[in-house]
Amino acid sequence: MTALKKKTTFIINPVANKGLAARNADLLRNAVRLRRDAVAYYSEYPGHAFELARRSLDQSRAVIACGGDGTAHEIANVLAFSDVCLGILPSGSANDFIKSLEHRFGLDYPIDAYMTANSVSADLGRVTGEGQFHRYFLNSLGMGLTGRIALRVKNTRWMKGDVIYLNALLSVLLGYKPPKMHIKLITPYTSIEMEESIFAFSVGNGRIEGGKFRIAPEAEINDGLLDVCILKAVPKAKFFSYALKYIRGTQIFDSRVIYAKVRAIEIEIFEPEVMHMDGEVFEDVQGKIRIDSVPSSIKVLC
Repeated sequence: MTALKKKTTFIINPVANKGLAARNADLLRNAVRLRRDAVAYYSEYPGHAFELARRSLDQSRAVIACGGDGTAHEIANVLAFSDVCLGILPSGSANDFIKSLEHRFGLDYPIDAYMTANSVSADLGRVTGEGQFHRYFLNSLGMGLTGRIALRVKNTRWMKGDVIYLNALLSVLLGYKPPKMHIKLITPYTSIEMEESIFAFSVGNGRIEGGKFRIAPEAEINDGLLDVCILKAVPKAKFFSYALKYIRGTQIFDSRVIYAKVRAIEIEIFEPEVMHMDGEVFEDVQGKIRIDSVPSSIKVLC
């Protein structure tokens, strides 16, 4: 009996980028339907991309996330430690992770490219917490300011594109109080420990977050490490100058910023806080959390 030839699976999120992705969704699905070596599905609700990827795992050589970073996040949590490759057809509002890849993929790029593309091994970040919480992230994790910005972006329906992140930043900043956190950074050579109010806590596997903010300008997706960028408490009036530094990636040279390449991070949060992973929002996070780099844990088309 001949073994079933595995296909390339396209998971299309038509509501990515606040629904703008729907303009091309049917064109993409129809193009895939013309091929015998590919299949396409629509993601219809939060968590559906995860379910579709899990159902397609045994029959796929690659699963293509046709959406934003959230769609890729769901699929990556299925493909971790498998031989099935993750591909990304960017159609979200920010498309942050793919900016750290050498790529030419896009909505106007031929479907054939995904059938012939090479793959590279990439790292993931793993988050474990109290209550059996266990999840991977592809690009970035944020708490405090960036977590609340992600929540505001999620709840903003009338704005699209990069400007949505600037609007969220301004809205969150007005009433923001930096949370107190206990943080231990475990580097390849030593450890750094602190307990104080933190304005912004970011962890990058990729370099960019929120469309254009270089939260981890020295990050590499396959170096076996995560890049941590911590902005200590600063007056709100001064944060706009820091926002410009984050856009340029020069904040890592500031005296109020701690930037390190780490194998793991241990955190204790004393009051409920908002955390995001690849833009996916998790509310009421508190207690002890550990973040680990998981080297070469996923294959990515590039």
